[in-house]
Formats: sequence, C-alpha cells, structure tokens
Amino acid sequence: MIDSAAFQGKKAAYFTLGCKLNFSETSTFARLLSEMGVVPVAEGEKADLCLVNTCSVTDVADHKCRQAIHRLIRKHPGAFVVVTGCYAQLSPQAVNQIDGVDLVLGSNEKATLVDFLSQAWNGAPKTADLHQCHTVKTKDITSFSHSCSRGNRTRFFLKVQDGCDYFCTYCTIPYARGFSRSPSIASLVQQARRAAAEGGREIVLTGVNIGDFGRKTGESFVDLVKELDKVEGIDRYRISSLEPDLISDELIEYCSQSRAFMPHFHIPLQSGDDNVLKLMHRRYDTQLFARKIERIKSLMPDAFIGVDVIVGMRGETAENFEQSEAFLSSLDISQLHVFPYSERPGTMALRIPLVVSEKEKKERSARLLALSQKMTDAFYQKYIGTTSVVLLEKAHKRKAMHGFTPNYIRVEIPLADTDEALDNQLVNVRLGNFNRDHTALMASFV
Repeated sequence: MIDSAAFQGKKAAYFTLGCKLNFSETSTFARLLSEMGVVPVAEGEKADLCLVNTCSVTDVADHKCRQAIHRLIRKHPGAFVVVTGCYAQLSPQAVNQIDGVDLVLGSNEKATLVDFLSQAWNGAPKTADLHQCHTVKTKDITSFSHSCSRGNRTRFFLKVQDGCDYFCTYCTIPYARGFSRSPSIASLVQQARRAAAEGGREIVLTGVNIGDFGRKTGESFVDLVKELDKVEGIDRYRISSLEPDLISDELIEYCSQSRAFMPHFHIPLQSGDDNVLKLMHRRYDTQLFARKIERIKSLMPDAFIGVDVIVGMRGETAENFEQSEAFLSSLDISQLHVFPYSERPGTMALRIPLVVSEKEKKERSARLLALSQKMTDAFYQKYIGTTSVVLLEKAHKRKAMHGFTPNYIRVEIPLADTDEALDNQLVNVRLGNFNRDHTALMASFV
C-alpha cells in the first residue's frame, strides 16, 4: 500500500539523457510525483530524490550516463538515487555497483516507480538493504507506461508506442525497450484532450518505432493520426520519426490535407548505399526511400524533411560512403542528423569484419554535416521575405523569443519586440534574414 504522506514535501532532482521519448517519460515521472507532494529541488538545495533517465544508443551515451549519476550523487549527498532508462536495462549490474545508487529500474519496472519509493520512504532509514536492481529479460518487457507531458517546454510530447521488433544489426534498442507495443487510440485521444485543456497548442508524437503503432491490436498509425486531428484545441502535431517502409501513401495524403498535422517529417535512412542497408538489416532500399521523399514533396512542396544517417558502419567501404553521399545529395530534403557508428555489445554488426577507423568516421561525418548545412541554408533561404505563422516560446535567459513555422523553420524575434504574454501563442510574422549564428531566421510581426 502506498503511503502518500511519505512523499509530502520531498524534493526531487531529475536528469534525462537521450531521445524525446526519454524526456517525455521523465516529465511524466515528475508530474506524477508532484501530484503526490514531491517538489522540484531549487538551485542550492539538497534533493531527497535523484532520478536519472538514461540512454545507451552509443558508448559515449553510456559514459555520459555514468558521469551524470556520479555528479548528482556528489551534488545531493544522502539523496535516494534511482536510475532507469535504456542504460539501466542493458547494464543493470554496472549501474547498481555505483556507490550511491539505491534503485535500478528496467524498462518493465519503471512504471512502478511510486511503489518502490513508497517502500523506501515508509519510515525506513536509508540502508544497504534498499540497494536494489529490478530488470527482466527483453521478452518479458510487456508494460506500456502512458506519457504526455511538457515539463518546461511549450510543446507536449505524447508517447504513442514503445519497443521495436526490427533488430537492426547496429542497434540495442529492442533489447533495452522490448518488443513493439502500443496502447489504444481512445486512450491517446483522451491524453491529447487533457493536453489541450491544460493549454497545449502543439503535440509531438513520440515512440521507438511509431509507424508500427497498433499492428498487434488491430488499429493503425494512420487511424491514430485521423482521430488526433479531431481533438479541439490542439493546433499542431508533429511526428517525431517514421521508418520509411511504414510511411504509407494514405498517411502522406492525409497529412497533406489535415487540419493540424504539420508538413514536417523526420525519416531515418541510415545509409544511402543499398549494400550497407543490407548489412544493417534495414527493411527497405534506396529506391523505396527516394520514392517516399518524392511523394511527400509532390503533395507538400514546403515540407521540411530531416533524415538520420549513420557513417562508419562496419562494412562501409569508401565506395559505399561515396554512393551514400551522392544519394543524399540527390534528395529534396532539408537536414541530416549524422551519427558516427558506435559498437554496441551483443549486436550482430560485430560479426562484420571490416572496421572503419575513428579518423575516417570523423572525416565522413564532417562531409555530411557540411552537406546538411548547405541543405538547411537553401531551405531557409527560399522563405526569406515570406509570411508565416509561428508558435512562440518564452525568451530564454533574456534572449530573443523563438518558435517554429508549420514547416519547422526556426524563427527568432528580438526580445524588445515581444511580450511574455505571447508565450504559447500563434502569431503572424514576416521572415527576414538569418540570425547571427545562422540557426534561425529573424522575423517581425505582420
């Protein structure tokens, strides 16, 4: 039985690494604990609880997780320290052995965080007996924890799916998150309505492989999109990432005419060379990918399309990379998200004999990042002098207010020209030239 009195007045520090899904889940943890009386720790105060939500997409991510855990333990001595997320699931014993960590929760157990905290705080002093690790095998990760939160952001992040059945050769996410699963459309519509009632104007749909939504429950992702589009009060939706083989023509056509789904797509390609795609065990080829891009652009010529790509995968020869770069250059896309390949224990990619040097990975990354900057600059340049609608967000540290156009152009407006009351408001602007650091277009009110 949960003793709610044990939570009253407790102070919590939260730290998140990794993807939007992790940030959404952390925000939900914070919201749930807040409803039970736990408040965020203020600067200079000592926390009673430290919650670290980890990532394990690369070895660098693992290292950052360990650093964050040690840093919070030093900053908040005596706090009850909980570590969850992908690194906690994949390397639970390594996390559990860190001096100061009290509780490690895997992907299946994090939904019961409150129960574990209630046991720990129910009048019992902090002892070695509370040093616990709770994880299950991948096949036993079956729970789905709902999450629709914004934290200190303007946008809400709605978790619509978790886990993955794809098992790409370079990736550990299925082992960390379990197999693909999703809730009902009705439950997600209810959460979207709640976000609207709380003043939300924009929702980002998040998950691990969200195009797989409903495959095991008889529903579909396009059905979810259609129902969410009906929710009054939500002016904008964005889809965080969609596997190219799961982007149906029906979905593209619906988004092109929808009320609230923005002309903005984030699509993982991973390589523009078919031989490397086969090594990765991706479920499409470059011909299918190009066809999806062409279809989107034919119906939504203003669409912003971001593309994920991995460089230096085991087996990627210089010729493979040249082919990948040429293919990317031929696409009508707006931005590249470039990731150097990182070796992950237990993955099938380790069986591939050809290893790309770190030096070569850096050089290939630099080339694609330069290509990405060229693409983004060209995309932004087309809209200078035009008018658009921007959802404004608060100024950060007395800097310019900012926001995004429907097609994801970042916009800045000088603080002197704005009002705090415009936070979370849709405003008409005229887009001007690039800002000083070339990350946004300056704008003025129409």
